[in-house]
Amino acid sequence: MIELKTPAEVAAMRVAGQVVAEALAQVQAAAAVGVTLLELDGVARGVLAARGAGSSFLGYVPGFAPTPFPAVLCTSVNDAIVHGIPDDTPLRDGDLVSIDFGAHLNGWHGDAARSFVVGTPDPADLKLIDTAERALAAGIAAATPDNRLGDIGHAIATIARGAGYGIPPDFGGHGIGRAMHESPSVPNEARPGRGMRLRPGLVIAIEPMLHAGADPFTTDPDGWTLRTVDGSRAAHVEHTVAITEDGPVVLTAP
Repeated sequence: MIELKTPAEVAAMRVAGQVVAEALAQVQAAAAVGVTLLELDGVARGVLAARGAGSSFLGYVPGFAPTPFPAVLCTSVNDAIVHGIPDDTPLRDGDLVSIDFGAHLNGWHGDAARSFVVGTPDPADLKLIDTAERALAAGIAAATPDNRLGDIGHAIATIARGAGYGIPPDFGGHGIGRAMHESPSVPNEARPGRGMRLRPGLVIAIEPMLHAGADPFTTDPDGWTLRTVDGSRAAHVEHTVAITEDGPVVLTAP
């Protein structure tokens, strides 16, 4: 079932989205050589506590996962695409870090992700991140009334494939609202003009995942972390977006 949100409900989701934006900004500011992934998770927990919000991720068990997610932050480093679990690994100079964070407040969820490099960046990593951000922007621009879900996926893939990057199959965005994951699924690659028609009140998370190698991926023994098969670097970016009569509104923008 797809639930369309009222303007008041979209406004409430914007409040949750601001908790997400604040946490992502603080986590990126804290990320430095020698800082551990668990320390970054602690920064995100601090934002939740300060804002009186709850974690969308902690304890979450989707169908593909064998155990509940044990943290509030997903930390995916270098060849990890998404769903990395924070541990006591210290960040190294040049690491490409993707952080994904979700929060709920007053019954509404927000979800967003960003990628960045710690320390001295490799130009190839900066290009990958920039392409992911441009793909996200293209996907958001396509999220207009009377377009279709396939138009979003086509816009993302046009940017990603045009730059020569891989896209992990069967993973993409999702509807969001009173639950973190709602219908519909939002593809990162699709044919234009196909899929559900977009209507005002629909709120979705658009999240391109790109990597510098081939499409296939593997899953770590933890049952969560998706990793490139060939060891290539990956980037993940995401925003929660409301479709309105006036066009897309990004609810997790700072």
